[in-house]
Amino acid sequence: MQAPLAQRETRPEPASAFLDPSASPQGGQEGGTPAQPAVTVAPGEGTTAPAAPTSAARAPAGPVNLLGLDRQGFLDFCGGMGEKPFRAHQLMRWVHQRGVADWSAMTDLARSFRERLQDKALIQAPSVLKDHTAPDATRKWLFDVGAGNAVEAVFIPEARRGTLCVSSQAGCAVNCSFCSTGKQGFSRNLSTAEILGQIWLANQLLRQPGAQPRWGGADDMAQLDEDVDDAGALRPISNIVFMGMGEPLLNYNALLPALRALLDDHGYGLSRRRVTVSTSGVVPLIDRLSEDCPVALAVSLHASNDTLRDQLVPLNRKYPLKELLAACQRYLKVAPRDFITFEYVMLKDINDSVAHARELAALVADVPCKFNLIPFNPFPNSGLSRSSDRTIRQFGDVLLRAGIVTTVRRTRGDEIDAACGQLAGEVVDRTRLRERTVQFHRPAARQGGRSGGNGQPARA
Repeated sequence: MQAPLAQRETRPEPASAFLDPSASPQGGQEGGTPAQPAVTVAPGEGTTAPAAPTSAARAPAGPVNLLGLDRQGFLDFCGGMGEKPFRAHQLMRWVHQRGVADWSAMTDLARSFRERLQDKALIQAPSVLKDHTAPDATRKWLFDVGAGNAVEAVFIPEARRGTLCVSSQAGCAVNCSFCSTGKQGFSRNLSTAEILGQIWLANQLLRQPGAQPRWGGADDMAQLDEDVDDAGALRPISNIVFMGMGEPLLNYNALLPALRALLDDHGYGLSRRRVTVSTSGVVPLIDRLSEDCPVALAVSLHASNDTLRDQLVPLNRKYPLKELLAACQRYLKVAPRDFITFEYVMLKDINDSVAHARELAALVADVPCKFNLIPFNPFPNSGLSRSSDRTIRQFGDVLLRAGIVTTVRRTRGDEIDAACGQLAGEVVDRTRLRERTVQFHRPAARQGGRSGGNGQPARA
């Protein structure tokens, strides 16, 4: 059984401290009003909400939503009710591991404890506004998180895994030029309960009779212990990626307990390799994550030089590439994988030339990495176009010749992706439905995990 993760109190600066003031229509302020609200708000309703507490110690009066607690939160909550630690572990397993919301079904808890839970606690996940399944079994949910806000989660079943992509914020303040979510503005951070609630509810829905086909089989990863729950059944979800709406690291205080619950054997029991946090490059919080909970890391790179990245990812003005790549190297010292995943959206005539690819290979030469090349999905008024398949292939070949493992994400669930713009008034998942990766081929092993480029740098 895994030892409990360190429970060091984390109180990073507010999100605005990590953003360039010109990077977002809202200036990066938490709780700002989005330029285009994700969901129509009735007159008199607000568009902001305070972040929920991450432990029972800071909970307001009234029932505590147990979906928002990690192990320490359960220990604090149960301790406050006069219960011993083993009761906290039992309760955590019922909630996070088994997905049970009925107190009477928690049969190994004392009846008196269950009766008190009815008044002191609740288990409340976001409600489902939309539930779409594509012919390829990709499934997308639109979740209502209150006050006129909605977020998305996407389940991608594959032969060897079942991946759930979850959101961390309602909207996004980073305002990348190619991202529909960013163009809609930032509303608020999600609470830990709203983050874990996406996973908790997806687990329940995927376990229902007639749910879409199960990933796994006798000859693949389903043989691993972590793929089987305590009842001996195959887990619907084997991997979690924080690649939905929002910048996860700018919601660090809610993200961290969510990660701890995902990794805890009394919770979801996932390994660090199976949980990925994607970031646009908030350098101080990459370092903080390496200290607190180093899961797999993906970085939205999207450019081969600072001049171009300043335009595509405004956060680069505060944390330029030199600082970002140095943070990646530091992270690798404690990361569960021996490489960083770099995401690179392919934009026609913007960042997709062979010269850009050569410059990119030289840029990351000292960072063990792999690249996911992402064909751009156009959205209204973006002014951007997708690179051709031929251009993407040529770009990838340059990286491969430099010794870098390179994949191209192919679209999944096109039918429900096409409907994304109509869900909750243009709420669009940052990563869309591009989770099927087609690897060109695996190049020969690089000495020391390093890559090298031999072309002249392009100038934006």
